[in-house]
Amino acid sequence: MKQAPAPPRRPRIAVVGSVDASREYEPPLSATDQVRAACHDLGRELALAGYDLVVFADDEHYVETLVARGYAAASAPDSRIIAHPPRHQDYAPVLPEGSRVRVTTIRDTGAEWEVPYYRTLFEVDGIVLAGGGRSTRVTGVVALAHGVPVVPLAVFGGAARQVWVYLDGAGEHVDREDVRALGESWSTGSARRMAEVLRRQMERRAERRRREERNRRWGRWRESAGLVSAILLLLAALASIVLAGGPGPADPASLSLLLAGPMCAAVSGALIRDSFGRTPSALRASARGLGAGAVSVLLYVAAQLLTVPELLVELDARRLLFFVVPVGFTAGFTFDLVLERLRSPGGPQVAPPPSLGTRN
Repeated sequence: MKQAPAPPRRPRIAVVGSVDASREYEPPLSATDQVRAACHDLGRELALAGYDLVVFADDEHYVETLVARGYAAASAPDSRIIAHPPRHQDYAPVLPEGSRVRVTTIRDTGAEWEVPYYRTLFEVDGIVLAGGGRSTRVTGVVALAHGVPVVPLAVFGGAARQVWVYLDGAGEHVDREDVRALGESWSTGSARRMAEVLRRQMERRAERRRREERNRRWGRWRESAGLVSAILLLLAALASIVLAGGPGPADPASLSLLLAGPMCAAVSGALIRDSFGRTPSALRASARGLGAGAVSVLLYVAAQLLTVPELLVELDARRLLFFVVPVGFTAGFTFDLVLERLRSPGGPQVAPPPSLGTRN
């Protein structure tokens, strides 16, 4: 019996921050008369958008408690609150009567709350910040550094306002129009706009990840294609030895094999060397290998002609190929190393002449 596919994973949104009137915040809290209603409306919009809510505690001073109540009151289908309370605490929220929200509590065995807290931040798909102090600010900075979509409600002050300032220019998934929307005063419809800002950030982040994955796949394909080409060219270079005939007058076939063999080997060596680089380029490596192979074989044949002028009268191409094919491969493989050495700021280092002493 064929098993039914698993339902798609719902995005998880963490809510972080506090609005405790007995604490001092930097910058100070603002619009505190609106924060409870705003959090309630935002929780409702997150539920209607089809997100799971991630919270860490159940306390009146934390905005996640206020958002969770609005989230539960929406009674959206399949809505779920995922709680990560500290090991010594329980999570028992007061939910509206008839709420269909499911509450899942995940406990961590660590003795400190910071470790599971920040670990969870890397697993969520988005973070909403409101008010808050040092931990909220660190949360926002860590999220921005790792490209996690962040919606700081700057209107209510606290550390969320600081994170809002950092948001501009934080990454390609953050749009300046969204930054301006996050800094506006709270009004009717603001909760929906905040949910839209969060959705757009998540879509841009998903598109960036898809693009990066395509680039990785394309890079792996190019690397594989380059290595396969290197293997085929090396085999072609070795085949030139087999196909070369015995000694005899030079003809177009024997000369072609004498040139093509080491040049194929040189391109093969260059491609293999290029596959180890940080930014492989098969076309550039092939051009360098072709040039290195052509120069090496021509120089060798020219040197032989100087010593044996009758070389082309009785040409033994197979014997020469046994030497020039390895030479061509070595030339192609080491060409980048020599070029980098020549292009280095200091150039090739020449040993200073021995000292002759000083004259008395």
